[in-house]
Amino acid sequence: MNLLIVILKKANLVSELCKELAEEGVHGGTILDGTGMASIIEKMDDLPMFSMLKSILADDDENETVKTMLFVMDDAEMEKAKDVIRKVVGLDEPNTGIMFAVPVLFVEGLGA
Repeated sequence: MNLLIVILKKANLVSELCKELAEEGVHGGTILDGTGMASIIEKMDDLPMFSMLKSILADDDENETVKTMLFVMDDAEMEKAKDVIRKVVGLDEPNTGIMFAVPVLFVEGLGA
């Protein structure tokens, strides 16, 4: 088993991504709201070394909200999910998000 984690910068893609995942048989997951670190740094006034970074980030409205998606799944289901996520999100483009997995040693309550 694996924990597939997707941190999605393009929060507007969540509905489409969930629809596409469901159509591929991926039904269980959790979605959490979050804020990117760049959004916090942008609001800091006491970090003069980041003034250039702050000016770059000021025009980027997409850095406000991120969605973190968590899926516990076996290897075969994870491969299907990864393909769908790549297709919908386009992770090869900058500022779209990241995807990674970690092994899960045990699971209780899955499907209960």
